[in-house]
Amino acid sequence: MKFFLISDNIDTQIGLRLAGIKGVVVHEREEVLKALGEVLADRSVGVILMTQKIAQLIPEELQQLKLSSSLPLVFVIPDRHGWRGEKNFITRYIEEAIGVKISGET
Repeated sequence: MKFFLISDNIDTQIGLRLAGIKGVVVHEREEVLKALGEVLADRSVGVILMTQKIAQLIPEELQQLKLSSSLPLVFVIPDRHGWRGEKNFITRYIEEAIGVKISGET
């Protein structure tokens, strides 16, 4: 099972390439959809890594992919600039799911 990266910047691609992960750099929605289609056709890919900026270009398609299939798994990762979203989004997501406040913040 292979990993594959769809990134919006060359720095992230180079960094993950050093770890043995192949990928592409794209910038436009159409390029992202084309790259995603190609990687989905490759049955050897089990995990797709996608930078946050790229994921924001295809939110509906990404949600559909996450809900409709088991493989490949899709993970949204930060790029060299770090995470651009809410810092405690995972904690908030879990709290909403179970209905119990688990963080120490007020």
